[in-house]
Amino acid sequence: MTMQTRIPCVMMRGGTSKGAYFLAADLPSDAAARDRVLLAAMGSPDPRQIDGMGGAHPLTSKIGIVSRSTRTDADVDYLFAQVVVNEARVDTAPTCGNILAGVGPFAIEQGLIPASDGETKVRIYMVNTKSLCTARIKTPGGEVTYDGDARIAGVPGTGAPVLLDFNDIAGSSCGKLLPTGNVRDVVDGVTLTAIDNGMPVVVMEAEALGITGYESPDQLNADAALKAKLESIRLQIGPKMNLGDVTKKVVPKLTMIAPAREGGSITTRTFIPHVCHEAIGVLGAVSVATACVIPGAVGSDMAVVPPGDTKILPVEHPTGEFTVQLEMKNGEILRASLLRTARRLFEGNILVPRAAWSGADMKLMAAQ
Repeated sequence: MTMQTRIPCVMMRGGTSKGAYFLAADLPSDAAARDRVLLAAMGSPDPRQIDGMGGAHPLTSKIGIVSRSTRTDADVDYLFAQVVVNEARVDTAPTCGNILAGVGPFAIEQGLIPASDGETKVRIYMVNTKSLCTARIKTPGGEVTYDGDARIAGVPGTGAPVLLDFNDIAGSSCGKLLPTGNVRDVVDGVTLTAIDNGMPVVVMEAEALGITGYESPDQLNADAALKAKLESIRLQIGPKMNLGDVTKKVVPKLTMIAPAREGGSITTRTFIPHVCHEAIGVLGAVSVATACVIPGAVGSDMAVVPPGDTKILPVEHPTGEFTVQLEMKNGEILRASLLRTARRLFEGNILVPRAAWSGADMKLMAAQ
């Protein structure tokens, strides 16, 4: 009989992504052993991920690892892992705001923190970027509910709103909001703004790359010349953003912008970084919206930005829009707030080959 290892797991949709959520205690503490397990769980490397639970797409090959926090300013710690689909690689450099949307409900239902009657605030420390977020989860009667009237683009139906409030996320991966020290840079003849307000993003005008910015993801994914130019830009700007050699990293993201067409602030097409996103990442949208309000940044002269210190910025993407709210004072961004939904999809055990656990803590193994 083939021996396998059972690992408690919850599959959840968080925003417009889907992934496996684990308690940190149920995974190896050694990073290399943990990554072997995650690759096996998702079925990577394989373009179909046929031998694992991944969905053969970057948006469905994600992991959330959660534990009680020892910090006084957080309730739980959240480590995000992007399992690369067709490579034997797990990237923990960036965080993910969509998977973040499921962390609060997961933490409550796994018993990490008690629920209040009505709404429960979960203070989350995002380990990847060393930043904090407060998630507000609907908990009528002290139980998580996924039913509600909130609707987000890219997800069918409605659900309970998950409100995410971010503080002090500027430069969370790169060290500062404008990591190159410039509002604009030029790489390969393309003017761009490198920015990090929760996610490292390179913002460029679509026309500068020979496209309109309204193409479908399939059209852009089929454009080999465009993809080669984007990768050249990414590899050159990455070190200047304090990210080092980004050859094997999933950051920075690459966002091409055009004037809004559906009443929003800006239209986007984002590569993450080698596949065009059907939408836009949560924190990627925050970084793009931030560029729109920085004088001189790419997008600032194109975006529709409302007056006042509270700015509502709908960021359009191929399947709808993502609304970012920025609280500002004297030109400084104090807080970014977002609305997501999430849903628990499956709970049980993921089975991985015993060989994936080589070198892991044997007490965590439960043979099938």
